[in-house]
Amino acid sequence: MHQHPMETAHEDSVPTHSLPAQGVEGSDLFKLQPTAWDQICHILLKKLGQDNFQRCFSGTTAQIVDGHRFVVNVPNPIHQLWIESNFSGTLADAAAEVLGTAASIEFSVASEPLMTIPMTLTSSAQPELKAARAISTRHDDRPLASPHVSADNNQGIRSFADAGLNPKFNFDSFVVGANCSYSAAVAKAVSEKPGRIYNPLFFWGATGLGKTHLMQAIGQEVLLRKKKAIVRYVTSEQFTNEFVEAIKKQSFSQFRQKYRKVDVLLIDDVHFFGGKDSTQEEFFHTFNELFNNAKQIVLASDRPPSEIKNLESRLVSRFEWGLTTQIQTPDFETRVAILRRKMSDFNVSIEPWILEFIAKRVRTNVRKLEGALMRVAAHVSLEGTMQNESALAAFLHDVIDEEPTKSVTVDRVQRAVANHYDLRVSDLTGPRRPKNIAEARQVAMYLTRHMVKLPLIQIGEEFGGRDHGTVIHACKVVSQRMNDTTDFRAMVDRLSTKLMES
Repeated sequence: MHQHPMETAHEDSVPTHSLPAQGVEGSDLFKLQPTAWDQICHILLKKLGQDNFQRCFSGTTAQIVDGHRFVVNVPNPIHQLWIESNFSGTLADAAAEVLGTAASIEFSVASEPLMTIPMTLTSSAQPELKAARAISTRHDDRPLASPHVSADNNQGIRSFADAGLNPKFNFDSFVVGANCSYSAAVAKAVSEKPGRIYNPLFFWGATGLGKTHLMQAIGQEVLLRKKKAIVRYVTSEQFTNEFVEAIKKQSFSQFRQKYRKVDVLLIDDVHFFGGKDSTQEEFFHTFNELFNNAKQIVLASDRPPSEIKNLESRLVSRFEWGLTTQIQTPDFETRVAILRRKMSDFNVSIEPWILEFIAKRVRTNVRKLEGALMRVAAHVSLEGTMQNESALAAFLHDVIDEEPTKSVTVDRVQRAVANHYDLRVSDLTGPRRPKNIAEARQVAMYLTRHMVKLPLIQIGEEFGGRDHGTVIHACKVVSQRMNDTTDFRAMVDRLSTKLMES
């Protein structure tokens, strides 16, 4: 998170009533020295200035737990986020100065039980913590964040970590909209019957739309249903790096044991395999071993298998053996639903018009959507609400998309393609299948898929009630021909440019 413009040092004194109270009473809590927290706060006041101190520390308390853990209680997760992101080093320095030793500092949110992730800070610590780690003590990387896993289910917790899974990426936390309902349903089905249906399962779509979330949700659900199952999630880059390391150390046996003796293998970003011939060879044999033993394979990429450059044809064909499904850009209603879900995690109330503004102006990436909300939540918690849309736009200027231009619609695509091929729109939506109409219909489906971003089922409906498999086939045919024929690619590109500019 960027340093907030409010951080300007002042030397003003602070009224006594603005200093935090001492720690909470309890048999297992030991208060700091009577004036220790006050001393720490006075040091913070001097270093940060009155404005920063009042906003970030005036609502905090502190205590020592079990005689050695220094716990700072904050009003909500946003205060924790802001302190960790901007003032962790300053807080560590102040605590070390007063206590005479480097302190192990933890945070506890007021609405949560006193169970937090330790954050060991030394007097030289720097505020380099990633924002995502500090959003909420309920939704960080700890296994307790998973609604499926109880605190005493230690075996399940270890399995999640060993499998490379983040507990917050489960089915309960995935917001299902029209853009991904089919993909979510298929993921759920696979998690219930791994290796028996849709094998392999291939997710594709632009960055930040939920592919990783669904993959990891599958892995978690399998582990929850089958405690002894072996699940492994890695990116293709990790797989490649481990393979290279195995070559260097001549440890092929261990490497192959790791990836070929699993029940579910989840490989993210498989487009990274493109051009890496030795890695592709190894993965080809890994894939065959798993598939032949009815083990589930789940893959994800930013493009469909046939469009991954420099990927061997035998891998492309295997990736397409099962089911390929696209996760598309979420519509406005889904984006609002995602923001509302995340807002509840932040424990901060944000006005509806702010959520709607963010949903309208951050349209293509769910991660950016959540990042924008995080920034606004921090501002609302520390500074108060935004005054108007202009102020909000200025605040989020580096993450919001440009104002939407005239949108491309299915009707516009159909009219443009029909005009180019000297056909009627009814020819594209009708049952006739002569070569010239079939080609025009496939091009129109391809452009609709890439420019209108509708679900496949809906695209099929727009072209005379055809099923989503017909749409997938049409797009594959057009993509392949564009790769093979320069003139055909140029024609499709001209149509695309014309639609964007008209």
